[in-house]
Amino acid sequence: MSTPSALIVVLAAGKGTRMKSSLPKVLHKVAGRSMLGHVLDLATRCDAAKVAVVVGPDMAKVEAEAAAVFLGAEIATQVNQRGTGDAVLAARSAIDAHEGDVIVLYADTPLIRPSTIARICAKLNEGANVAVLGFRPKDPTGYGRLLTDASGALLAIREDKDASPAERQVDLCNSGVIAFRVPRLTQLLDRIGNSNAKGEYYLTDAVEIARADGLQTAVVECDEDEVLGVNARSQLAEAEAIWQQRARLAFMDSGVTMIAPDTVWLSFDTSIANDVTIEPNVFFGPGVTVESGAEIKANCHFEGAVIGRDARIGPFARLRPGAKLASEVHVGNFVEVKNVAMGQGSKANHLAYLGDGSVGAKANIGAGTIFCNYDGFNKSKTEIGEGAFIGSNSSLVAPIKIGAGAYIGSGSVITKDVGAGALALERSAQEERPGWAEKFRTMMARRKGKS
Repeated sequence: MSTPSALIVVLAAGKGTRMKSSLPKVLHKVAGRSMLGHVLDLATRCDAAKVAVVVGPDMAKVEAEAAAVFLGAEIATQVNQRGTGDAVLAARSAIDAHEGDVIVLYADTPLIRPSTIARICAKLNEGANVAVLGFRPKDPTGYGRLLTDASGALLAIREDKDASPAERQVDLCNSGVIAFRVPRLTQLLDRIGNSNAKGEYYLTDAVEIARADGLQTAVVECDEDEVLGVNARSQLAEAEAIWQQRARLAFMDSGVTMIAPDTVWLSFDTSIANDVTIEPNVFFGPGVTVESGAEIKANCHFEGAVIGRDARIGPFARLRPGAKLASEVHVGNFVEVKNVAMGQGSKANHLAYLGDGSVGAKANIGAGTIFCNYDGFNKSKTEIGEGAFIGSNSSLVAPIKIGAGAYIGSGSVITKDVGAGALALERSAQEERPGWAEKFRTMMARRKGKS
């Protein structure tokens, strides 16, 4: 899809009071990415030449997010909340400097697909000067209505509060998304008035003004889910559910097996190759890549991790940022890995914490092993060589190196480097006192009898 001449204006000035949050509404996340981030990513996928983000006063966090997601995004400020028409005109300088199509999107509407924007642009290419995205909700109450003639041409958009009883019977509703191929667009927008029930400058009035100028107007329809606007926490949860369902279906269509799809939670940047199997109750945070053939068992939590080909992870495993697992690695139940590279075929199958370091190919980490990586001030590394065997219940105090093929005896606290092929043990001498247990029980029974 290509709209190389498009300027996309993203309206992000809403305060979002119904969210009841100190965080600006558009920075609340769906699938680990802000809603504004989703909309700006849509602009990137549409090959937008320019992006202008309209914010309200004192919205530095929103400005920073826009700059981080879309390099070179222009920021405009809507000083007073006087309607969508006024909001678009806040980006006047960007619009006037641009020659080409202008598309208006909303930062609290994160689910629009690139293919839908492509259909809007196609409508402009077919001769429309103004194209509006419409939908048919189950309940149209509160939505602006798209009024069309017998041929389907768009005549006007009527806000719900200004609509007549007959107009409220129309089920084709306005999403707010609108695209223009109008030279000197701001001159048209400047003619929008505020003679309506709210006293606001409605962008929707641009349709009737355009028609009065002899310009062509048209409608493109999409599903209701795609244009869900998020104004409350309940709608944020609804948007999350829709996004997750889309992503699960896309992965399964690409060759990923999900035993119980509705229990798998994905992030906006999750990458899963074909022939991966995912059991129930698995959470993918941002920055996770899973290579082909891996098996993810139930109840795992991942973020910022790479899982190699044919690896086997879980159940109940946690991979934190910096975990890089090569092919055929096994990480089992109640094992946590953070900032550790595990070589091909290495294993940590039970009850271990591996933090900051590396594990060589074919090395085996026994149950209860801990990388003691933090002294209260600094993080240090544990390096385990290829083929090393770490016995159960061992504590490796970093910084430390365990040589290739070395053995660490179970229950050891290792504080010094261990050479290749060596055995390292650290245990106190075992002491046995015959008959002690029976004497102890007798003594305790007497004390209990006296109390």
